[in-house]
Amino acid sequence: MSRIGNQPIELPKGAKVKIEGDTFVAEGPKGKVVERLFPECPVKIEDGIVTVSRSGDSGPEKAKHGLCRSLLSNAVVGVTEGFKKELEVVGVGYRGEVKGKQLELALGFSHPVIYPIPEGIDIEIDKSNKITVAGANRQRVGQVAAELRALRPPDPYKAKGIRYSGEQIRRKVGKAGAR
Repeated sequence: MSRIGNQPIELPKGAKVKIEGDTFVAEGPKGKVVERLFPECPVKIEDGIVTVSRSGDSGPEKAKHGLCRSLLSNAVVGVTEGFKKELEVVGVGYRGEVKGKQLELALGFSHPVIYPIPEGIDIEIDKSNKITVAGANRQRVGQVAAELRALRPPDPYKAKGIRYSGEQIRRKVGKAGAR
């Protein structure tokens, strides 16, 4: 029995949901999220509550039951509250700025790194080199944050690079002969 899949999703004020064919569409003040539905998991919308059921009791159907409910819940939360990830740019001379629909980063390379900002994602950088990635689609926000981190992952010796806020970097000691 899926404990997550059986929980109903209550719709907050400002969220509108509908089912169009095999897709679930959620709209709200933060944007619009479209999720594909699984044929094994029928979805019902009644009186501001979304319920997900399943057609059988096989292993894959049980797994998709919880997954479908989580995806729909994330869509509803995303269009009402939104999701955000914070990253830190650490290093002397490392900085970034948003120019139009592009993020321009100076990460110690011989050239600036230009990252195009995808549709539906907002990126902000403050003076202390904190990057905030925000949007309605949880998966896309996490993917953009991971792509930004991959541009210059933190090195283990000086911990310079781009890292998630609060991420602990395991530091290595340098050469033993340099004293």
